[in-house]
Amino acid sequence: MAAQYLTIHQNTEFELVIKKSRFICSLARVHSEQEAQDFITRISKENRKANHNCYAYLLGDNDQIQRESDNGEPSGTAGVPILEALQLAHVHDVCAVVTRYFGGIKLGAGGLIRAYSNVTTEAIAQAGLVERITQQVVAITVPYRLNDQVHYYLEQAGLALAGEEYGVDVTIRVFINLEEVDEQIQTLTDRFNHQLQIKKEDQRFHEVPLNNYPLK
Repeated sequence: MAAQYLTIHQNTEFELVIKKSRFICSLARVHSEQEAQDFITRISKENRKANHNCYAYLLGDNDQIQRESDNGEPSGTAGVPILEALQLAHVHDVCAVVTRYFGGIKLGAGGLIRAYSNVTTEAIAQAGLVERITQQVVAITVPYRLNDQVHYYLEQAGLALAGEEYGVDVTIRVFINLEEVDEQIQTLTDRFNHQLQIKKEDQRFHEVPLNNYPLK
């Protein structure tokens, strides 16, 4: 799996009204083409009375799978702008479906491109972005008398907690960047004079919210 990548924080829906036409962008995380197609089918059924349900999606560590559809709009005015908006935000494993209810006023090719691009960009901004990072989970068994000191160190070191268990001792699980694992274990061992039991466990994706990430 990839060490890290960007994706949307949550599924969302965003609407723009442009010259009486309604453009509704529905965004979802997807992990396979089947998931993407199922999402497109569901949104299209929910909006079966719409004039168009255009879409684009990106899948894979390097966006190996890229699909887009104009769904009846003039060629290149819908699917490609949606896809390019996803690419511009550098998101991965995301599907966007933009539903259009025609309002009676033609927008022209340029107007359509801007509309489909803008509504997708705004939907991404509303959904928010997270960086999914592959990190090592490390279990630290701590005597109760050292619990506060260890917590203080972890907070100062910026290490996110993955969980805690209370028994004879306290077991604290933390996420550590892969390249920092051995150094952090050595630091903890030295700082607490070998009074901690430290064990590497599995590697997991940990999601870090990104604030004010530029979409342009």
